[in-house]
Amino acid sequence: MPRVLTVARETWPIRGVFRISRGARTEAEVVVAAIADGGVTGRGECVPYARYGETVDSVIAQINGVVAAVAGGLDRLELLDVLPAGAARNAVDCALWDLEAKTSGTPVWKLAGLPSPPKPVTTAYTLGVDSPEAMGKAAAENAARPLLKLKMTGDGADLDRVARIHENAPNARLIVDANEAWDVMSYHEIAPRLVDLGVEMIEQPLPAIDDAGLIGLDRPLTLCADESCHDTATLDALEGKYDRINIKLDKTGGLTEALHLKAEAERRGFGIMVGCMIGTSLAMAPGVIVAQGASVVDLDAPLLLAKDRSPGLVYRGSVVEPASPDLWG
Repeated sequence: MPRVLTVARETWPIRGVFRISRGARTEAEVVVAAIADGGVTGRGECVPYARYGETVDSVIAQINGVVAAVAGGLDRLELLDVLPAGAARNAVDCALWDLEAKTSGTPVWKLAGLPSPPKPVTTAYTLGVDSPEAMGKAAAENAARPLLKLKMTGDGADLDRVARIHENAPNARLIVDANEAWDVMSYHEIAPRLVDLGVEMIEQPLPAIDDAGLIGLDRPLTLCADESCHDTATLDALEGKYDRINIKLDKTGGLTEALHLKAEAERRGFGIMVGCMIGTSLAMAPGVIVAQGASVVDLDAPLLLAKDRSPGLVYRGSVVEPASPDLWG
């Protein structure tokens, strides 16, 4: 019998409200692709993201558009030419990896060519945008976590936010994510002062469409590309602007391209961060593979949900264990 690709939408409530500079969310809408073959099913999860022009409906339509090709034996490399980088390709690609691992009895890490089994990684824990007082309180509640990621909004209160957080979590390493909310003047004003507040990295300070202003700027802190970095084809435009890139599978269009991007970025001298959208452990599991050896890992999304899928990844504080085969891979 041919392989059968099916797709489903799921909604997962977020604990409280999660805010970034572009808005607030109370739930995560995800899309799950499942490929069944001979009694075995591989799964992949993606998060459609409006920032990249995606909706749940558009992603489902893209996935349904490759049902016949998958039934005909489409493989991961062929998929790169059939679907563009984005959430839909991510779900199908990760389902193909999972299916191959389950049918062959070979774990994904071996299929991916890793030299040894994946090890646990330490993830950042994200504090969504809020008032300085509220973010300071959240920092106090998470002061024992080794790495905090701070969402900023460009409203003039970002330095106050960081100061409150540093005061309440003095031993935590800090990274700041501006989510494209600053301009060059804001960067000049804020970046040097962040050093004294324990911050070690700024993620996407300027809008992706206007980040040429980063060329030649002083670098008191490491700069990391997020919205400016999608797949390997975008690396040329990042030279001279960023020191590190944030690899997210919903941007690369799956684990296959994420591994290519990581290898090429490292060859060019970029540091590696591995991040995520807000999804369940099924979406994080392939990210743990990419995160091996990364400078910064941000795979905390299940910790932000009111409830994760079961079985899920095991989180021991901020340490994430690799996925068990009954989840993925």
